[in-house]
Amino acid sequence: MLKTERLILRILTEDDAFDIFAYSKDEAVGKNAGWKPHESLEESKQILNEVFLGKEDVFGISLKQSGKLIGTLGLMPDFTRINGNARMLGYAIGKDAWGKGFMTEAVAALLSYGFLEKGYGLISVSHYLDNFRSQRVIEKCGFQFEGVQRQAELRYDGTLMDKKWYSLTKEVFCRNLK
Repeated sequence: MLKTERLILRILTEDDAFDIFAYSKDEAVGKNAGWKPHESLEESKQILNEVFLGKEDVFGISLKQSGKLIGTLGLMPDFTRINGNARMLGYAIGKDAWGKGFMTEAVAALLSYGFLEKGYGLISVSHYLDNFRSQRVIEKCGFQFEGVQRQAELRYDGTLMDKKWYSLTKEVFCRNLK
């Protein structure tokens, strides 16, 4: 469990399916993250089991005051690099929580965990070109722009998407702490 000023990053449980469905059924949330909106609670339960439960370095984002789950984030092996010490950041947050700084706060805590506790050497992240909210989170958290990958991903709706890629090394992260 990781704590910030307003958030608790915690291990997900089966009980989180309803909250995940509540924000994942919104087309704007899934479209920005690259997955189709969830169509049912059962679908959210299945995705929770397949993608989140029992996975290392994957957390639910809960509001400290109410305990409500508002999003997820995690670090997974970076499939774009031949480097076992590199991880890729992924996240999603409900539309009701947009524009309040929650994701920037959560990502900052996860970066500290990833670099200082887990000892990862590099963390990468990407976003679709039109996802300016995600770009802002990434920039605020100190990631360095690497470039645009053309035709990077076929999104669920059949649209071929370009992505902007960023990375942050442990060395730069630690230097920025000073």
